[in-house]
Amino acid sequence: MKENRDSKSTRAIVTVLGEDKIGIIAAVTNILANNKVNILDISQTIMQEFFTMIMVCDLARSTVDFAALSDQLDAKGKEMGLQVRIQHEDVFRFMHRI
Repeated sequence: MKENRDSKSTRAIVTVLGEDKIGIIAAVTNILANNKVNILDISQTIMQEFFTMIMVCDLARSTVDFAALSDQLDAKGKEMGLQVRIQHEDVFRFMHRI
């Protein structure tokens, strides 16, 4: 049981929103891969001209801390005209509970 809780504490949710363009998935996933962040699940869709993606990631082996990873994702988002956010899984669950 403790193992399960520990593994959850290393998980994060990455969301990407913006106008669809070539290279969004590559840009975001390259940042994660370069920092040794494992993507556990990914879903993306185009809603009319808008791109949406959500990923569940494991940060257990990340080579940077959460703040640095967040800054990198945010900077890439700004560069591409997207909103790219990362939240710890527990914060995401708390904010989206019904």
